This record gives sequence, structure tokens and C-alpha cells, in this order.
Amino acid sequence: MDSKNCCHGPGYPTPLDAMKNGPREKLLYTVTIQPNLEEAHGDYLSTVDVDPESPTYSQIIHRTFTNRTGNELHHSGWNACSSCYYVDKNAKRVPKRDKLVLPALNSDFIYVLDVASDPRKPEICKVIDGSVLKSHNVTAPHTTHCLADGNIMISIMGDAEGNATCDFILFDSEFNCLGTWIKGDKKPYCGYDFWYQPYFDVMVSSEWGAPKKFRRGWDDDDLKDLTQYGCRINFFKWSTHTLYQTIDLGLDGFTPLEVRFMHDPKRPEGFVGCCLNAKVFYFKKKPDSDEFTCKKVIDVPSKLVKFGDNKPQHIGGMVSDIILSLDDRYLYINLWRHGDLRQYDITDPENPKLTGQIFLGGAICKDLTAVQVLEDKELKDRPEPCVIKGRRLEGGPQMMQLSLDGKRLYVSSSLFSPWDKMMYPKMVEKGGHICLIDVDVENGGMKLNENFLVDFGKEPYGPTLPHEMRYPGGDCTSDIWLAN
Repeated sequence: MDSKNCCHGPGYPTPLDAMKNGPREKLLYTVTIQPNLEEAHGDYLSTVDVDPESPTYSQIIHRTFTNRTGNELHHSGWNACSSCYYVDKNAKRVPKRDKLVLPALNSDFIYVLDVASDPRKPEICKVIDGSVLKSHNVTAPHTTHCLADGNIMISIMGDAEGNATCDFILFDSEFNCLGTWIKGDKKPYCGYDFWYQPYFDVMVSSEWGAPKKFRRGWDDDDLKDLTQYGCRINFFKWSTHTLYQTIDLGLDGFTPLEVRFMHDPKRPEGFVGCCLNAKVFYFKKKPDSDEFTCKKVIDVPSKLVKFGDNKPQHIGGMVSDIILSLDDRYLYINLWRHGDLRQYDITDPENPKLTGQIFLGGAICKDLTAVQVLEDKELKDRPEPCVIKGRRLEGGPQMMQLSLDGKRLYVSSSLFSPWDKMMYPKMVEKGGHICLIDVDVENGGMKLNENFLVDFGKEPYGPTLPHEMRYPGGDCTSDIWLAN
């Protein structure tokens, strides 16, 4: 069959094809949080120009406001992705990747944006009221993934009262709610992120915690009662929607957040980043079994730090995002509190090799005079603050998005506004940022691009906080490929 004369779905047939033939990104859709909860325009989607040939390079060229307070937009996803790729000369309907889905963690609203009519100026085309989720006894929507059958699936983290739970809510291509996904009475304790591999009939999910706890921020009392937070990864039968294995990661694996299978759909293995204590675990399907094994492969030691007149405390790195290059060669992790971003060669996934490290702020920089680092098992000296175009970066490296070819890594600074306010109040006061890291894909290594900075400190309605980022047409964290 001549594919040139046939209809095919969006995306690319394989991750390597996307890496080799995908276009260079020119726009970067960025979820942006308004920390001032009284500002009526609320959270918004920023469209950032990332075309180096453009006169508005590294500038925000459009803002799509929700015009509602209290949303806390967080992650986003597409209505169709590369799992929908096919070649069919008789296709009656060809899916289009023309909608970006933005769930709100706090309000439970879901905003659907038309990104096709004018990609530089996305507009809200549908709003799903938070009562829709509550009618199914779920709240706190997080990760959105498109499915091969045309439906959209969103993970949730709470019941209608904000207690910890795990499930997934389904919508059809017109965004009509189809109900929850899990079948049977067996459910994980709580939820967060997920990734599926139909070839092996498996889906994996991770755990954050109870919305009624994390929505108020993080404090010392949370360390005294860890029962409202997760420490497990969970495996489901994709075909039957049933939970069949749970792996407890213990305190080392406390708050496992972003979870990724390898992009190659015939590799039943992946990684999960565990936030608080800065560990990364590798999981792999057992031979001749549906069950998985799991082992810790990256262990970043905490630092003993004294802030002002407070008692010394051990500060974990907080790995709040991980990302894999499309060829499954490099793993990137952030350390939001320690301030550094790391690149690992995972050619041998059970033994990641550190190949790059850059400091982009954090809580222990040399110029923070009220901070004393009493014990550091990795560094001899405290890192210098990071300054780009005369602006000192506040906060630390948070969400990441890698270009399809793996050569550019965009990094934003905001984790979750209640936690931002507690851990990096100066970032909230001055606004967050996006910076760019140039990547050596041949030999490994990273370098800060000093000509790129998106400053969210002088926004129309006050400083704001950038979180997750996506490119029109898909990216390294939204597309899931099916095996041929």
C-alpha cells in the first residue's frame, strides 16, 4: 500500500521516525499559574515563540485566560496522538491533533483549547465543569493521554471529598464524559501519572497523595504523617482495566511522580522519579510473566541545611520531573530544591551514567546569606546563582520538555503554587521563568543557552508561574506509540 495516497492519523509511526523527521519546534504552549487568587483573569496558557528566526523569539506572544480563579492548571495533553497513527486508504474519519486539554487540579474544571484554527492564538472551545467529575466521585484531574480508540483518559487523585484515591476518567472525541476506567473493587491507594503499553497489555500508574493534603502546601507536619501520600507504583491489565500488581517502594520511593515506559513500545521497562528523597527507580517486566521487578538506580543524597535561625534539616533534592529522549538513550531528571538538572546515559538502564549537570537556582546558592550547608555528600562548594540576561533565576528547575531531535531541553520553574509559596516565595514575588539547555546528543552533556529566557515577572496582571510545556503536534512526554 502506498502510504502517500492513504489517510493516516496524526504523529509519526515510530518514536525514531519522530526524532529523525519531526519539525523543529516553533511554539511552546506553557501552562501558567496566577498565584494571586483574587486576580479575576486567573490561570492561562502562554504561547511562547521559540523560533530563533523570529523577531519575537523567547517572548510570550499570546495568553489564553481561563477568566476563573482557583483553578490551578497543572498538566495538559492532546485529544489525539501518535497512538492514533495508521495508514488506511478507506478511512472515513481521520483524527486530528487539534485540541489541547487542560485539567485544573483545584477546581476540577477541564479546559479544551482549539490550537488548530490559529496555533499562535489558541482559544478555549469547551469548558467541562468540575461537577462532571464530582458526579463520578472523582476530583483532582492530572495526566491526560489520548488513546488509540479516539477517547481521552485523565488520571485523578481524589474522591469528591478530596480523600486519596486512584482512578481515570474517560471522555470521547467530542468530550462527552464516559465514566471512570478501573473495573472491579481493587484500586491503588492514590494516583498521579500513568503510561500504557498495549503490546504487553499493561499500564503503570504512580502516586502523589490526598488532594485535601497537598492542596494546602507542604510543611513539617507532613513528615510526621506520611499516610496521606503515596510510595507505590501500580500495574493494570490494559485490556480488562484491572489492577494486578502493586510494588511498594518504601520511604526511598516516597511520592513517586512522573512515570515513563520506554518510548520503544516493545521494551516493557521504564523509570519513575520519586520526589521528596530524590531517587529514581527502574522497573522491568519479568521474562515469561506479567509481573514487574523494580530497583533503585539513581540515589541523590540529601543535604543538611540550616535556614536562618531554624534547626538544621535534611533537604532532599525533590525529583519532580523526568523525561526520556525519543531514542531511549538519555534520561533527564530535575532536583527542584538542590537546584540542578541532570542528564544520564541509560544505554544500560540498570546502571545510568551521569553525563551532564547544570545548576539553575535552588535553595543553597552561594549568595543566599541566611543559608548554611552543614553537610553535602556531593558538592565541595555551594553552587553559584544562575543569571541569564541580567536576571537571577529564582526557584529551581522544574518541568522539562525535550525537542523531538533531543537537542534542546526547555525548563520551567514552578512546581505547584501552594508549594512554590512555601519553598520559593521570592520566585512567586518576582515571577517564574523558562530557560533553554542545549544538548550534545552524540557524546552527552548540556550547556545553558544564555540567549534564551522567558521572564514571567512582568505579566499583564502581575508575576506568574510557568509549569508544563508542550509543542503543537506532540512532544516527548505526550505521545505513546503502538507496536507494529
